[in-house]
Amino acid sequence: MADRGASALSLPDDWPAHPDPILALNRMGSFDWDLDTGLMQMDAQAHEVFDMRPDEYDDHPETLAKRVPPDESRRLDTAVSQALKDGSENYGAYFRIRRRDGTLRWTHTQGYIRRDDTGRPRRIIGIIRDATQELGESDARRDQAAKDEARREQTSVVELTTAALAHARTVQDVIDVLKDTHGLTHLGAASLVMGLVEAGRIRLVAEGPSDSFVPGTRVTRIDEPYPMSEAVRTLGPCFIESPQEFAERYPILWPHITDLDITSAAYLPLIVQARPIGVMGLLYSDRYGFTPEERNILVALGSSIAQSLQRAMFYEQEMDLAQGLQQAMLPRTIPSVPGADIAVRYRAATIGGTVGRDIGGDWYDLIPLPGGRVGAVIGDVQGHDTHAAAVMGQLRIVLRAYAAEGHPPATVMARASVFLHELDTDRSATCLYAEADLSTGVLQMVRAGHIDPLVRHTDGSCRRVTVPGGLPLGLSAEFGRLDYPVGTIELDPGDTLLLCTDGLVEQPGADLDDGMRTLTALVDTGPDDVRDLADRLIDVAAERGGDDDVALLLLRRRGPDSPESGRRLQRHVAPGDPGALAEARRMIRIAVAGWGAGDRADEIELVADELITNALMHTEGSAVVTLRAFTGSERRLRVEVEDSSSALPRRREAGDSGVSGRGLLLVELLTDVWGVEARGGGKAVWCEFVVPAPG
Repeated sequence: MADRGASALSLPDDWPAHPDPILALNRMGSFDWDLDTGLMQMDAQAHEVFDMRPDEYDDHPETLAKRVPPDESRRLDTAVSQALKDGSENYGAYFRIRRRDGTLRWTHTQGYIRRDDTGRPRRIIGIIRDATQELGESDARRDQAAKDEARREQTSVVELTTAALAHARTVQDVIDVLKDTHGLTHLGAASLVMGLVEAGRIRLVAEGPSDSFVPGTRVTRIDEPYPMSEAVRTLGPCFIESPQEFAERYPILWPHITDLDITSAAYLPLIVQARPIGVMGLLYSDRYGFTPEERNILVALGSSIAQSLQRAMFYEQEMDLAQGLQQAMLPRTIPSVPGADIAVRYRAATIGGTVGRDIGGDWYDLIPLPGGRVGAVIGDVQGHDTHAAAVMGQLRIVLRAYAAEGHPPATVMARASVFLHELDTDRSATCLYAEADLSTGVLQMVRAGHIDPLVRHTDGSCRRVTVPGGLPLGLSAEFGRLDYPVGTIELDPGDTLLLCTDGLVEQPGADLDDGMRTLTALVDTGPDDVRDLADRLIDVAAERGGDDDVALLLLRRRGPDSPESGRRLQRHVAPGDPGALAEARRMIRIAVAGWGAGDRADEIELVADELITNALMHTEGSAVVTLRAFTGSERRLRVEVEDSSSALPRRREAGDSGVSGRGLLLVELLTDVWGVEARGGGKAVWCEFVVPAPG
């Protein structure tokens, strides 16, 4: 390959003049690198810098690998890649090449990146020069380069961590980013602890690795002699530079962490608006002390984490408020209906991580009516915000009132439409109202722009019921079309009516009919029990995701041979009222004995007491205990304990005392079946016992 002279490679007009005339005397060549073809042309002087003959270079940069050591090549590639990625116009880097005689020589390259109109890099024109005279034969420049590289690596810790935290929405997300293997690798730490400041105390929320927890530090006071407490107390970082310093300053803590081989540590207060919201500790096992640059970088890291943590805390607070508003608008309790099994479910959507848009206008309701009839309602107010939830709450209440007054279904729907139209809101609502006479199985249904219901028969088959409909609520009043047609069907014993909102049906890329067919097939193969079927449907909706909330109501008409409701007792137990708790226990004891529970009386009383106690201990409101007896082919006693908390019970490890944490295990061991039902703004934990027939 013929040599290419320097004149063949024209540098840009605005290429900076060399700042040092002496350095300009060094051997210097030029190159032209076509990024589309990957070919890089060099002139004769560049060949001399690399100590290569012209016939040894074939215009492929990979050929230079025999002259550039791997470590140097990686560092050079990183500098070039970063410049290409971040939109830079040029880059510069020092690196070493290995000459034919095996010696290393410092060189310097500087490249000018040319991009097209879209900003895509297409070509690099630059120079390569011998930097031996500039750097000399000493290690000073080499050490400086290493320091610069270390500083860049430390700075990238903040950048990498900040980038990872950008996607964290909750406090747990922040913890997960910092605790996982990549997070600790970025931070360069062997172990991490994090605590949140709450009411003058520090509550530990994360420690890693899992075997690094120190007993007694789960909750600590700010005035205690711990490094986390000191960082919060002084609002300044606490740096510990050696094991000896750690042992001297914190003799209470040090014996518990000696097995972690800690050599130094940094405890950073997480401060937002001059107020500490938490503290993070990074423990190292491969370094002693911290340079001023390292301390500054760690302080900057703490500031970045504090901002992410506060954002996550605000998000969770607003989420709690939004979900509380949504739950308050839904029915707090669903009444028991003689002759029917009922299950209701609700799932909120999360739209783009936007707080407030998790609130929807979907609702369900079950309304006891005179003569043993029952009204079932499903509806959806337009929109996903607090206004939609507020309109939903008002509409649900008036529709319930109209139905309870005894108006026929068409009148109930028409009056609700007029109410919504007069509410001075721009929202409309779809709704389906079904009035059921469970003694005959006759259902009268009115549909206002809502999707059709489904009916599942006793043989497991499921079909879509076409119900004549009218305009959505609000719109029918606006256009004067308040005559809603009524559809009538009959539920045979064992049949199940399914009402839902379109969030359970609609899927991206599919029309409504396809979604209804998919739902029908899912119900067709679902479990027989309405509670289990409701759980399956809502789980499928959760797995599928979507940008709409879901409300679901299932009503199954009991067959003539199914267990019928027998005797029923109910007691309200207020928190902090030992008399009410004792009276509830007495009621249960007398009832199970009088109803012939036999040998299971003690088990029923024990489980009921456990459920009531859990409701009072772990929720802020009162508990309602209901005891029912069912007769039929199998005698059963059912215990329900209802509270106002939507948090589901979970099995926990038993506490140190050996008493706490065994509640659900006890319930599971002693009952024949148990479960949890959502009840509007709360839940009900229920269990059933099969009891022997008398005699």
